Amino acid sequence: MARIKYYYDTESCRYERIKVSTWDIIWNALGFLTLALLLSVGIVFVYIKYFESPEEALLRKENEELRLYYDLLSKEVNDANEMLASLQERDDNIYRVIMGVEPIPEEIRTAGFGGANRYKNLLDQGLEREQLVMENYQRIDQLKKQMYIQTKSYDEIMALAKDKELLLASLPAIQPVSNENLKRLSSGFGYRIDPILKVRKPHNGVDFSLPQGTPIYATGDGTVKFTRSSYTGYGKQIEIDHGFGYTTKYAHLSEFVVKRGQKVKRGELIAYSGNTGKSTAPHLHYEVKIDGKPVDPVHYFYKDIDPDEYEEVLRLAAIENQALGSY
Repeated sequence: MARIKYYYDTESCRYERIKVSTWDIIWNALGFLTLALLLSVGIVFVYIKYFESPEEALLRKENEELRLYYDLLSKEVNDANEMLASLQERDDNIYRVIMGVEPIPEEIRTAGFGGANRYKNLLDQGLEREQLVMENYQRIDQLKKQMYIQTKSYDEIMALAKDKELLLASLPAIQPVSNENLKRLSSGFGYRIDPILKVRKPHNGVDFSLPQGTPIYATGDGTVKFTRSSYTGYGKQIEIDHGFGYTTKYAHLSEFVVKRGQKVKRGELIAYSGNTGKSTAPHLHYEVKIDGKPVDPVHYFYKDIDPDEYEEVLRLAAIENQALGSY
């Protein structure tokens, strides 16, 4: 039952009943509904802003975990990049320098993969964190390519190291005769007096004055290219191919110990000295050529003499005297 309301009328000095019209009731109802609506909206807003559902809490936790793992992955990628950069620096500035090859150009090391088409499948999926995912994929792809380039570089260095080892064994790095007192070197490389024509002519090797039958040794690993006998010029001679463009010639011999096609090692006996061909006295004429061009053999005498002895060999070879053979 609705409560009846009264008011006190001062003129009549008595209580009068309050009469409520239909419009008053409607306006009161609308006011109440409006207030209720505003309160509801406020409650919902506060709930959304400061409270979360179990599903939202789970999603938030998953996002936080994903972000943590993303940060950890980024750190791992950064660490891998730093390690790779260290390997690249050692490769360019140590290993490739030792092997005498040029560093890998920076534009090759840092070149990227193909454009966005490479990640088309990812882009087509419409990922929420598309940029984040793309960035990681690109960084990992770049790292993989740089690692591949580095491994190929190491393959090249390994091949060069093997070749280097073979090269060092093949170089004509010792004297072809026993010459402990350094007195056997009688004529050096360059212009010398021809013993027969008595004019200055190019002398493409060095002469060692030796008694007949002195042992002659290969100065580096190689293959006997030929053995040849003649009554003129070099007389009995041996030529050895050492590979890498190097050949050596041993002339005016008396006897061969090796034959064509035979493999020889540095220091191996190959012949005995003599006085054959255009020779004016028993001796060995010895030549070194690189790609067919004669070079001074004394520059390669470093395996069996010390620095002081090498200086003495250079001094003796520089004396412009008479050669012991004519060619």
